[in-house]
Amino acid sequence: MVADYYAELGVGPNASPEEIRSAYRKQAVRWHPDKWRRVPPELAEEAKKRFQKIQEAYSVLSDGRKRKWYNAGLYDPSEQEDEGLCDFVEELLSVMTEVRKEKRTYGLGELQNMLSEMMAGAGGSWCSGSAGGACRSSKRARVGDHGCPTEAPKSRPATTLVKVGGV
Repeated sequence: MVADYYAELGVGPNASPEEIRSAYRKQAVRWHPDKWRRVPPELAEEAKKRFQKIQEAYSVLSDGRKRKWYNAGLYDPSEQEDEGLCDFVEELLSVMTEVRKEKRTYGLGELQNMLSEMMAGAGGSWCSGSAGGACRSSKRARVGDHGCPTEAPKSRPATTLVKVGGV
């Protein structure tokens, strides 16, 4: 489970970068291990752990990309960042933000088109339609990796999007 980074720094989710930096500095000075050298070892160890949590919180909340992921509930400190996935999720989050502003309801076809456009721009590998539908492949994907031909059959229009190679 990911810690509540905002609580660690004592700021709210709408805090500005300046407020986050200021809160970090205050907490870092308060919990810095050097200030806790002349106390019993168990207290010094607790201060060290607290200082590390504060550093982790600041490293996430001060980085725009990580903060977006954290706010969306997608940040996992134990996972390596996948640049392509990061770009895709950021695009998805920006579309979601725009949709919320518009207060509009989209149909399945419109959502499929948006997703298809995002995947084309992100270089992803997606198939539209059933297993015999048309594919979009990234440079890294090979034909046959996902069991989908490179062209759509002329007799059948694409109606749904299915992620290739995933569950």
